[in-house]
Amino acid sequence: MIRNSRILTLQGSISILGSDDATTCHIVVLRHTGNGATCLTHCDGSDTKAEVPLILNSIKSFSDHVQCGRLEVHLVGGFSDDRQLSQKLTHQLLSEFDRQEDDIHLVTLCVTELNDREENENHFPIIYGIAVNIKTADIFRASFQDRGPEEELRSARALAGGPMVSIYDAKTEQLRIGPYSWMPFPHVDFWLQQDDKQILENLSTSPLAEPPHFVKHIRSTLMFLKKYPSPTNMLFPGNKALLYKKNEDGLWEKISSPGN
Repeated sequence: MIRNSRILTLQGSISILGSDDATTCHIVVLRHTGNGATCLTHCDGSDTKAEVPLILNSIKSFSDHVQCGRLEVHLVGGFSDDRQLSQKLTHQLLSEFDRQEDDIHLVTLCVTELNDREENENHFPIIYGIAVNIKTADIFRASFQDRGPEEELRSARALAGGPMVSIYDAKTEQLRIGPYSWMPFPHVDFWLQQDDKQILENLSTSPLAEPPHFVKHIRSTLMFLKKYPSPTNMLFPGNKALLYKKNEDGLWEKISSPGN
């Protein structure tokens, strides 16, 4: 599972890409049908204008030499939220993809009103998460219990407002996390003292639609930010990334340690 990051891969050690817990956020899948290069990212609307070219360029870096095939995009997420954040993000994404010089084919559009259900006069997303099969290009509804290496670290960076980054090197088939830096989270002790209702209402874009584990996840992330107010030296000695690669059992295994 990824959030505020992007993963690009070709057929190799990874066969499934996915992300979940999208309420007002949108999940974007861009794929080149010629060589199967696939990028999946979780967009929150913080800088869509910069993110769409990053997504496109990551695919094109593997596809420039491919004569056949086309670029296909799939957009899933959002719902009819009260603040219309989903609607705004849908418009941003469609506008930015349309603005690109490349010919991009919109294949799946399941966003905002098209991904909305109503229950007791409250609105919720129908689909919170998706996955894509790299080999077959099938896209399906999904949720994840295992969220990959360094989940707290990646979540802390997202909550601290870090821009979108690529966390997977498709050429080496390595997950590359960091090095990251962030400013101390403002009023972290105050937020940790608040009850669940206050955290939900103030740290979510859509309090009524969040999954049950949202508050627990936010508390855990806030604790991490309190423990590591400045992560560069504490988590990335020597300013080196944390590297992971799939082992023979298909599990992520750390292959290097900072400072080695």
